[in-house]
Amino acid sequence: MQNFLVYQSWWGMERRGPDGQEWSDEEKLEMIRDAGFDGISLAFFGINDEAEKVVDFVKAHDMSWQAVVFPKTLDDLNPILEGIDRIGAADHVDVQPDVKPYTVNECVPYLEAWRRAADSCSVPVYFETHRDRMTTDLFFTLQLLDCFPDLKLVGDLSHFVVGREFAWPISDENHALMHRVIDNCWAFHGRVASREQVQIQISFDHHKEWLGLFLDWWEYGFAGWRTRAGADATLTFTCELGPREYAITGADGFELSDRWEEAKLMKDLVHERWRKLESGGAAAAAE
Repeated sequence: MQNFLVYQSWWGMERRGPDGQEWSDEEKLEMIRDAGFDGISLAFFGINDEAEKVVDFVKAHDMSWQAVVFPKTLDDLNPILEGIDRIGAADHVDVQPDVKPYTVNECVPYLEAWRRAADSCSVPVYFETHRDRMTTDLFFTLQLLDCFPDLKLVGDLSHFVVGREFAWPISDENHALMHRVIDNCWAFHGRVASREQVQIQISFDHHKEWLGLFLDWWEYGFAGWRTRAGADATLTFTCELGPREYAITGADGFELSDRWEEAKLMKDLVHERWRKLESGGAAAAAE
């Protein structure tokens, strides 16, 4: 049976408020567990105290984690993947390709080298859509997919919406372009953007159109994944609502919404969309 796991971003647990108040690592771990998240998404810079603390916790509580990594050279990824294999319990590796070649042809050696490295890793390796990375632009990423049609992506769709400054309502053309990307997504990072802001408050009523758009895109992605993934495969969705400067703040420096509450709301909303697809599949099978 296919499985759906929702993670919380470790970076998203940073508060960065003017009062300097932060949760301790122990508090963060317990909050994530007690809120019903299935795991943690962690930026991985090698085996260090932070990584060991997070991984030890998820192992002890029947959870898992995903490693977000940032290779800059052809050879960077090999030792990173070796470290992830050693520490264990990862669901997959999320590569943010931290190089910005000017042409698609210049990208080819990097992707070929990193995909060869991925072949030796014990868990799947996917490539994230993200600004200020190789995948910074929607059209450029589509050209990468023309070269590598089987390239497996982590879809952070917010970057393309704000990067291309999609007008509202979203045109059929732009929906089709986004669907091309989503059709290659094997995991998702959850953040809702508007055409002007990469992260808007999903609890605000006047943002409900953008929230609905992203929920529909994610549901489309979940449905497509279910048709191409194995019978026992796992899809992960990470709630990745980041601290300022991603989070919008007022003149006092405090955020305009409760980001932790919004992360839990996002978890519930994507679970609803997944259950909707499961119910539809069960109904179709019964017929």
